[in-house]
Amino acid sequence: MKRLGWLLAVGGMLPVATPQAGELNVMPSALRAQLVPRQFTTLSAEVAAKVEKIPFREGERFKKGEILVQLDCTVHKSQLEKARALSHGAEKNLATVLRLQELKSIGALDVSLAESKVAESRAEVHVMATLVQKCTIPATFAGRVVEQKARELQFVQTGQPILEILDDQHLELELIVPSRWLNWLGIGTAFQVAIDETGRRYPVKLTRIGARVDPVSQSVKVFGEVHGAFAELIAGMSGQAELAPPAP
Repeated sequence: MKRLGWLLAVGGMLPVATPQAGELNVMPSALRAQLVPRQFTTLSAEVAAKVEKIPFREGERFKKGEILVQLDCTVHKSQLEKARALSHGAEKNLATVLRLQELKSIGALDVSLAESKVAESRAEVHVMATLVQKCTIPATFAGRVVEQKARELQFVQTGQPILEILDDQHLELELIVPSRWLNWLGIGTAFQVAIDETGRRYPVKLTRIGARVDPVSQSVKVFGEVHGAFAELIAGMSGQAELAPPAP
């Protein structure tokens, strides 16, 4: 039996149901949950250049290692060739200086300056080679394109977002549960989730528990892994996680 309490309302007092002490721990057996990708990122330009090619459009799949963004780095490549030529010249000069030192026709200072010039030119080659390498952005994991933030032939600045991608092969289920459930909820706990968009239930096992409890809501975020391969599932889908405390 529930006791009646009183709620102050406009025009008088309204009776409301007040739970008994034993009812305070009762929680709904279904919790809202959402599918989230384990890996996702936004690819940004690491050099200022014109976008030459973006092979994959929004929604398309790509494999690990495939080129996702190609920048036009003609200028950077020319600067790399120039740096290599200067480095070659510095090494030639150093060889000549060392030969003159053997003949005692030059001092140690001249040798030191020639060696410094070689080190400087080699460093410049390394810098330019790195910049040229940044003109090609490969996929570090297999997945799908979420959003294209820049277009082909558009000039992008360093740090400007170009492509948002995610791994749709390894989805996690994210949900928030009461923190007092931690006394029985643990890694490996099995349950099911009913996804709204597909109208189907899927097996899930708990894989991670959040590192902090929210002191206001007394809740904690947990993550589960959907067991099996289900092509119809995509990130952002949501549903009810059928998870409840064990019967007393």
